[in-house]
This record gives sequence, C-alpha cells and structure tokens, in this order.
Amino acid sequence: MVMTAFEVGESEKVFDLLLVDEAHRLNQRANESSGVQNRKFREITETLFGSDDTSKTQLDWIKARSRHQIVLVDAAQSVRPADVPSELLEELVGSARAGGRLYPLMSQMRVAAGDDYVGYVRRMLGGGHTSAFVLGEAVHPQDFEGYDFRMFDSVAAMQAAVRARDVEVGLSRLLAGHAWEWKSRGDRAAFDIEIDGVQLRWNSTQTDWIASPGSLEEVGSIHTVQGYDLNYAGVIIGRDLRYDPVAGQLFVDRGSYFDTKGKENNRQLGVVYSDEDLLRFVRNVYAVLLTRGIRGTYVFVQDEGLGEYLGRFIPRFGF
Repeated sequence: MVMTAFEVGESEKVFDLLLVDEAHRLNQRANESSGVQNRKFREITETLFGSDDTSKTQLDWIKARSRHQIVLVDAAQSVRPADVPSELLEELVGSARAGGRLYPLMSQMRVAAGDDYVGYVRRMLGGGHTSAFVLGEAVHPQDFEGYDFRMFDSVAAMQAAVRARDVEVGLSRLLAGHAWEWKSRGDRAAFDIEIDGVQLRWNSTQTDWIASPGSLEEVGSIHTVQGYDLNYAGVIIGRDLRYDPVAGQLFVDRGSYFDTKGKENNRQLGVVYSDEDLLRFVRNVYAVLLTRGIRGTYVFVQDEGLGEYLGRFIPRFGF
C-alpha cells in the first residue's frame, strides 16, 4: 500500500510496518495548504492522542499507527518551514544510533558523477564561513569524470543545451528556485520568468510534470521534481540566493523569494522564521535541484556575486 501521511493518520488499522520515504517532508503543525487539511490535522491528532496537542507531528501519527517503522531521512532536503523541524530529525537519528538501528546510506544511485557529487554540491552551497571549503583558499572546479557539470553565462544558451540533450536522450528539463512570482497561474498567457529577453512559464501542472506535454518549454519548481530523476537538469538560480563577497557568505534575499509557504511564520506554534532559517531552506532547495540530473547538470546564476563565487566550483563552458 502507498499512502500519504494523512491517509495513515485517518486509517483505523495499526500496521505491522511502515516504510517512510522522504520523512524530512512530513509536516509539523502549521498552516496547511487548505482549510480541509487544517481540520484533518486537528481531527487526526485528537483521535490518536485524545486532545489537539499542537506539538504532535505527522511522524507521531506514523508511530501511533504502526508497530515498526523504517524511516528514510535527510534533513538537508527539508525545504519548507512546515516540514518537521531539524531538531526532531536530529533526535530521531540520535535515538536510532543509540539503539544500534541507524543505517547510513553511503552511496547514491541517481547521479552518474559518483558518491562525491552530492557532498560537493552541499559544501559548495554552504558558502564562505559555513562551507567545508576554507574561506580564501584556492579552489578549482572538481572534475566528475563522465558527468556534464557546467555553468552558463546565458540562460538562452542553457535552454538550447537542455533542448539538445532532450533530443538525444530525453528527460531533460529546466528547473528553478522560487525567485519569481507565479503569474501564469491566474493568466495562462502571462510569463513568469524573464531573463535577458528569454520568457518562461512555471510548470502548468503539479502532477507528473516531467512527463506532461509541454514540460520541455516550462520550468519546474522544487515541488514538481523532488523525488524525480532527470537525465539532464538545467537549474536557474535566481536572486533569492545571493553572495556577499566582503563577508564571504551566502545570504537570502527575502523579497526575491516567492514561495509563500516557504517563508510563512508558524502562528500555530508561535514560531517566527529568521533570514538565517530561510537561508537554510533556500540552500536546500537548490541543493535538491542540482542533484536531479543523472547524466549532467547545467547552471545559470542571476546574482553576479553568487555567479563569481560558484564559478570557483563549477566549470564555465559555452554551448
């Protein structure tokens, strides 16, 4: 059986075993995407625990509805404030480690660049003082043999490269962070992303967007590609993520980040998210987007400072 967390919570069964994929995307109590889901969250919690305990998360539902759980978790792929908090995930991992039940997955099977690539991307997006790379050291782009990893100075050139790869091997798409408003949602004739004369629209569907008609001409968001594989990904990094060369650090431009749920404070729990909190989510978004491509990843960066910084780690090539 394949079920959502809400379906598990509403079930009257107690399962022998639940295998929880993407457990870092389970929700804590927050403002859900609809009033119906807000009501369900309250009702499920009341049914399982006897009262509307706002400290309970969907992970608590799963534990209450199953005797055993196998939980696949990666806190670095949490991309919204409504996701279960990192502190809870740390407690989960710590408890599993103490009980001899922690099994680290030491290799990744998606990206043909090898096991070092995912860590390289995450360290690269750490930025400056928070990076595993020492600030000021001479850094040269790492060569991932057999993997096409490069930065473009033109989004038009990157789009042409993605189209060419799609003709060759298929499953090649443009992706982007939430640095543009979704105008086409209310006006199908409107364009959402405009860069140097190139006009693009966000994904026209949330359901299996990658395989949908017209997706090659659209741009996928994090919510359409997390958990999916592509042969080639062309990633547009907008001005929501920027770099301060004086401080030597990445920073988030809150005014250029348009995922409403991605920066919404949690009124239910009385939590206000700082720019540092938001930076963690935005970095995670781009780390996920940059690890969708099996054969290659192309990158275009809007912010000049960030482009210069990332140019230390990503080879620059024309098409």
